[in-house]
Amino acid sequence: MLEFYEIVVDMFGRFDYRRYFALEPKKKLTFILDAANYIADLSEVKEGTTIRNGKERFKENVIKLQKAFGLAVPHPKALEIRDDLAFFQAIKARFAKFDETTKTRTNEEIETAIRQIINDAIISSEVIDIFDAAGIRKPDISILSDEFLSEIQGMERRNLALELLKRLLNDEIKTRGQLNMVQGRKFSEMLAEAVKHYQNGLIDSAKIIEELIQLAKDIRAADQRGENLNLRQDELAFYDALADNPNAENLLGDQILKQIAHELTESVRNNTSIDWQYKQSVQAKLRVLVKRILRKYKYPPDDPTTGEYTVSVNKVLDQATQLADYWTKE
Repeated sequence: MLEFYEIVVDMFGRFDYRRYFALEPKKKLTFILDAANYIADLSEVKEGTTIRNGKERFKENVIKLQKAFGLAVPHPKALEIRDDLAFFQAIKARFAKFDETTKTRTNEEIETAIRQIINDAIISSEVIDIFDAAGIRKPDISILSDEFLSEIQGMERRNLALELLKRLLNDEIKTRGQLNMVQGRKFSEMLAEAVKHYQNGLIDSAKIIEELIQLAKDIRAADQRGENLNLRQDELAFYDALADNPNAENLLGDQILKQIAHELTESVRNNTSIDWQYKQSVQAKLRVLVKRILRKYKYPPDDPTTGEYTVSVNKVLDQATQLADYWTKE
């Protein structure tokens, strides 16, 4: 237990976390934010490469410490570090709210951990959300608005601002990907690439925040494309799937792709029923239908020598599967 305790303590380095225990109650939440911001900026060298992984290392070691503590209590040595562990748990709880994979049980853990060290007068019975975790007020406006993005860029604790922005963008991209397969993949790759550059030390927190804010603006601009092209959301999803072929847009142009997208949307939708995506007979019928439409408009085949459309047809059907729930709810 003490080994894990020392590992966590060493992570704070020059940051004197023990000052927390002497603070008046109203200053304790701010101090936890500062501590989380410090930990999030830590890096280590692995095989000659510097990797920013403070948040992940901290969570991993605190979990190990928690388990060891549970086995050791009520040993006097365990009781001596009880308050320190509660403080570490409060920081881990902040990070947990930025983690997409956090399980439901984390909510109770957050509440229990924070209540151990913060007066009930400061913390409400509500579980901390990702905006609280970053130390800012939950906005009443779109998280992709210039106003909110400006607030993120101006946050004092840049590492928490980054964690918040990563989580919000990930959720936005995931939501869009459920409707528009190509858009979801494109933005996911852009987010992953930016985060990778940051974690590998190629860019600093200010630069990645700048890049993620630009990504947020790109996502917002993508929402306008359907209006600009005069396409509904489902038609735009098919349009993007068709335009994903690098030759298609050059050979056919926007207008033809729009016509194909419109016809595909109407034809696929009119030839499907509930749970069609699980019925092979319906899928076989749709393959023939989609291939016929692509040939009608001289959409470039996957293999010019054979005229095959297997990849393109699969892409259209995959997109149709993504839209199944959307059509059901309309």
